[in-house]
Amino acid sequence: MAKISATERNLKRQELVAKYAGKRALLKDRARNKDLPVEERFAAQLKLAELPRNSAPSRIRNRCQVTGRPRGYYRKMKMSRIALRELGSQGLLPGLVKSSW
Repeated sequence: MAKISATERNLKRQELVAKYAGKRALLKDRARNKDLPVEERFAAQLKLAELPRNSAPSRIRNRCQVTGRPRGYYRKMKMSRIALRELGSQGLLPGLVKSSW
């Protein structure tokens, strides 16, 4: 199990990303728009820099929903390789079959 503080920090980041998503997208569009004057584009970049760092989507860490483990994460299942193997062996994941050859 991961530290509770690490998983809580990640949840807080997810909330901030959702809160500032619209504002961030608008400012990014303004900063990239070549039709606007340079001053307006620069002002948009400065406003973007003033937003909280944790509101950037790239700061979210993929973590296992079961254990909170940050490594060995399968996006499709939203869990780590270890939790996937355990739940698969117990037969709790539909469609997952243990391979043998």
